[in-house]
Amino acid sequence: MSDARELAGRALTHFNDGTTDLASEQLRIPIDAYTDEVRFEAERQAVFFESPIAIALSLELPEAGDFQTQTVMGVPLLLTRDRDMRAHCFINVCRHRGAKVCLQDKGHQTRFSCPYHAWTYSNQGELIGIYGEDSFGEVDRATMGLTELACEERAGVIFACLTPGRAFDIDDWLGEFAEKLADQKLANWHLYTERFLDGSGWKATMDGYLEVYHHDSVHGKTVGPHTVGNLLVHDTWGAHQRMAFARKNISELNDTPTESWDSPESFIRVVHSVFPNLSISAILGGQCLVGFIYPGETSTTTVTRQLILSAKAPETEEETSAVETFSQMTLQAVRDEDYALVATVQGALNSGANDSFLIGRNEPAVQHYHRMIAEVASNSP
Repeated sequence: MSDARELAGRALTHFNDGTTDLASEQLRIPIDAYTDEVRFEAERQAVFFESPIAIALSLELPEAGDFQTQTVMGVPLLLTRDRDMRAHCFINVCRHRGAKVCLQDKGHQTRFSCPYHAWTYSNQGELIGIYGEDSFGEVDRATMGLTELACEERAGVIFACLTPGRAFDIDDWLGEFAEKLADQKLANWHLYTERFLDGSGWKATMDGYLEVYHHDSVHGKTVGPHTVGNLLVHDTWGAHQRMAFARKNISELNDTPTESWDSPESFIRVVHSVFPNLSISAILGGQCLVGFIYPGETSTTTVTRQLILSAKAPETEEETSAVETFSQMTLQAVRDEDYALVATVQGALNSGANDSFLIGRNEPAVQHYHRMIAEVASNSP
């Protein structure tokens, strides 16, 4: 049985029975898990700097010679794809006097010349040119290449570790979830647009990505009319999670034998959550919402790099209108509904109203995320 058919079947059973996937018990999360700056710094270091995180999609560097720059949690990055199609991630800082080597957002070139003193690097990070080398003095080029970060690519996603010298095994990190991620065929999508959204604290923001309990009350104008509130099909693979929501048309499957379901994905919405910071929501109709969520410098802020994908580059006015409508709908749902509501949570964390949050059994993905934070932080050196 295909994954989509199995998920649709589980969602249909829940719909018919008025049930949802449940955690074994409720979970109490103390408020200081959201507000304590010492704890925040330790968890941010362990989860986002010492563990692999998703930083880009493979489709953002489709050809050899492509590059992209980002600043992730204060670290300037230069991502490149070399002639062998291998992705690299460097700290975008010259080894001479520390200027940014590349000032462009993205493009296609194999060499990067620092705008300060014209030291030149290849897209594999090698120092290949020193302006005025005879008068500068001897330089050991082999030790003065760009600072490279461990970087691996799987299932259409580029992962990196932001701590220089720290390696990771991406196959071990993803485990069997890599197969589920590969099924999304992310490398085959078209990047329609990219935008950045400011948000409240990291955990409060992420909590909103991990449950459907709020859909009816928060998303009445966007997602809510299309999905069944408080109905979740939930699976985990290590730290990573998959959530399936039932669409409002799910009851139509009652009229057809399971073996005859030709397009079960038309009755569910599936979200893949790659720990700790990537959310992938493929939508019926050939659109996809991708969010890279990063904590800010304190426990009170996040930055989200949001990508809107389409199954193919729109060629007609109708196709362009469809993906633009989706883009605006998701912007409203995330920025104007989710993030606006979470801002009220953030603003009241220190009010004294609560000393803890009670996470329900019907919020298993929220529970799992917080438990994985604790596990990763406790295993940090």
